[in-house]
This record gives sequence, C-alpha cells and structure tokens, in this order.
Amino acid sequence: MNPAFEILAALSFCHLLNDMMQSLIPAIYPMLKQNFQLDFAQIGLITFVLQLTGALFQPVIGFYSDRHPKPYALALGMGFTLLGMILLSRAASFRIVLAATSLVGLGSSVFHPESSRMARAASGGRHGFAQSFFQVGGNFGSSLGPLLAAFIVLRHGQASIVWFSLAALVAMALLARVGSWYKGSGAMNAARRAASSRQSAVSSRQVVTAIGILLALLFSKFVYLASLGSYYTFYLISRFGLSVQSAQVHLFIFLGAVAAGTIIGGPVGDRIGRRQVILASILGVLPFTLALPYANLFWTRILTVIIGVVLASAFSVIVVYAQELMPGRVGMIAGLFFGVAFGISGIGAAALGELADRTNIFYVYQLCSYLPAIGVLALWLPRVETLTPHREPVSPVVPELEPAAE
Repeated sequence: MNPAFEILAALSFCHLLNDMMQSLIPAIYPMLKQNFQLDFAQIGLITFVLQLTGALFQPVIGFYSDRHPKPYALALGMGFTLLGMILLSRAASFRIVLAATSLVGLGSSVFHPESSRMARAASGGRHGFAQSFFQVGGNFGSSLGPLLAAFIVLRHGQASIVWFSLAALVAMALLARVGSWYKGSGAMNAARRAASSRQSAVSSRQVVTAIGILLALLFSKFVYLASLGSYYTFYLISRFGLSVQSAQVHLFIFLGAVAAGTIIGGPVGDRIGRRQVILASILGVLPFTLALPYANLFWTRILTVIIGVVLASAFSVIVVYAQELMPGRVGMIAGLFFGVAFGISGIGAAALGELADRTNIFYVYQLCSYLPAIGVLALWLPRVETLTPHREPVSPVVPELEPAAE
C-alpha cells in the first residue's frame, strides 16, 4: 500500500506554517520589550505561557482524540492560531500579548498530535517515512520564523504581524480538506476501533520502562540540540573570531543538517528497525560530540553537520516506536513526545544560558558533549519488531485530497 503523498505534503506544509508562526513570537521579543517597556521577567513569562499552552496540553488533547477522533479538529486548532496572530498584531498591553501567545500555543497543542495521527493514517504502512516527511516541514518553519521577523515585522512594526494570519487561513483551508479525506477514507473509524480494542505483545511493565528510556533519550537529544541552536553563533564568534554574518551562515548549515537528518531517520527505521536507529542516532553520535570542543574551525564545520544529521534522525523514529509500543494511543503518544520535546528545548536553552553566564560558552559545550552517553539506555529497549504487537487497522488511502470511495 502506498502512502497518500498529497495528504502528507499538505500536513508537512501546514506544519511549516504552524511552526513558522510559533517561532515568530520569540523572534520579536526585542520589539515587544521596547513597545511595552518589558523587563526580562516579563519576557520570560511570555515564553512560559507559550510553552505551557504549546507543550502541556498536547498529550491531553491527544488522549481525548484517540477515543473521540474529530476530522476537523486540525482546522479548528489553526483557528486559534489565526486569532492569536490577529490579536498580537493589535495588542495594546502586556496582558493582551499573553492572551495572544496562549492562543498560538493552544493552536499548536491541537495541531501536533492530530496531524501526527493523520500522517500515520496516510502512511500506507510506512510509518517512519510519514513521520519524517511530516516533521521536516516543522524544521523549515522554525527556521523561517526568525528570518521573516527580521525582514517583515521588525521593519514594518507590530501591526504587520496581521499579515501572518494569511498563513493561518491557508493552513485552515488545507486542513479542512485533509479532515474531509480523513472522515471519508475510513481512517477515522479505524482509529476509533483501535483505541477501544488496543493490545500489545509488550507487557505493561516493559511499556513503562521503555517510555521512561525514550523520554531520557529525548532529554539528551534536545538539550544538546538546544546548545547548538541557541549558542552556536556565540561559540564560533568567541572561539574563532568569526563575524556575526559568517557565524549565522554556519548556523544555517547546521540547521540544514538537522532537516536532512529528520527526513532520513524515518525511512531508515522502516527498513532496518527503529531500535537500531535510535541506538545509532543517540549513542552513535557520542564520539563526534566529544571531539567538537577541541576541533579547529574546519573540523567544527564537519562535526556539526555530522552531529546534526545523526542526532536529528532519531525523533521521528522515537515517536513511531512509542506508538507501536502503545497501539491505539497514536495521538496521546504524539502529543506527549512533541510536548516534551518543545518543553525540553525551551528549558534546556534557558538553563544552558544561565550556565554560560556563570562559567563560559566553552564549558557549556564540554559539558554537553557527554549528553549522548545517555543513549546507552537504548540497549534496554524491547525489540518491538520481533514481538509482532497488535497493529491498528489501516484503512485504504488514496493519493488525493478527496474522500476515497469504499
């Protein structure tokens, strides 16, 4: 059975738009600080609200929708983001900024678990490929947000944020059509049956242990990626004396490597097994992270590309592996892991920044270089492929956005 590529393309593109709008908010902090005379504690509160609504609600929404799938929930969730963008463009006080931020976060909370579920339904059995294809859109969107903020919002002012509501409208239209496909193809009924009759060949104790290990691996992966995503330019400027422009180019290359790793990991996991990819991605990157703090500029470029590709290949595989551990809990698992990833990235970046202030940026990278050693825990993950757990019924999918005839 082949994946429904048009469905996956629509979901990936909407993921790009969603994460672009979400990443726009931190990118305009300097403007908000100036416009509303905010202190750093208030800036931190904006981040807290965005993380709270964008991370903590995801598993709750996923848990509910596993039992009560709603085909048009994605379009409705994007409606919250639309309202958030409009409200943020017209905000006249700090409280309204917080309200607008919470709406954007809530929209993201609906989007990630629901779109991950629909990507799985459209996978045609190639679950790893579908998750990777879906997630790479988010990678590109996150990198576009700061760029668009610099060239549009910071030049034209707060009112220009309303232009981004057009992106939300486009996403709503696409997601409504995806919802029609989901309802008409039979995938929604299959998901409801799977949630009510779920079973697994893996024991409950093994499931709990494995989920705990996967969360530890996410901590390792996303704290390390936060060290590069947030502070790599400062590291290059401080150690090698690069200009800001040159350092930004190096950061862009690293982010491109992360996007490449995201799209590679899922299909490789489909072919050779997800446990093997998880082990190789987290623990296998350790020699490269250990070498990075002591490398010259040439090898720093090479090592960061390798680290970006290898480390980023794990996430889609981890999500699919966890979904196979807990059949019928596709939305809850997606919400849990996307939420944890989002939360860890934000908290990790803040903690590393505090550490850099207390010590120096070189110490941060020396300390973080040991994080992939946590990947050794992957040796205790059960071999899901050999246990042939129950799989949820897969409905026929077609490569169109129109409902499939049964």
